[in-house]
Amino acid sequence: SSSLTEVKEFVKRLRRQTDLCNMAKTVRALLNNNSTVTVLRSGLHAIFNEQSLDVTKNLFQEKFRNSKKRQKNIQFKCLKNLISSLTSSTDIRDLLSCLSSDLQTFVIKPSRSKEAFKEQASDFMLKWNILLSNVGKILTINRTDSFG
Repeated sequence: SSSLTEVKEFVKRLRRQTDLCNMAKTVRALLNNNSTVTVLRSGLHAIFNEQSLDVTKNLFQEKFRNSKKRQKNIQFKCLKNLISSLTSSTDIRDLLSCLSSDLQTFVIKPSRSKEAFKEQASDFMLKWNILLSNVGKILTINRTDSFG
């Protein structure tokens, strides 16, 4: 029974690894095309300039009304840093390094305990997924050329 459980967990990890490898290959191919990167970058800048993500910002802040607990919109900071990295480099390793650095700064270092880290990390991932879903929707609806 325990061996079966271990095998199932191993298969899940292997699938995730395969999915990440395939995603990295796809992203690398897109990043090698300068015109695609330029269009994507302009679409992402337009989203921030049009303030299309204000609804998402409000959603993140609704949970914490008092100023001590109010979120600092770390997901937006990470996305903006990623976009600015996209301006200077289209190497996937540089982009991942940027994201890794932001995660270290905003999620890992501020956590004082294992439980705090788990809570901070799960909160970040949930909001990061919401943010990227909303960015994808906005790009699909308003900026189809940027979406690919």
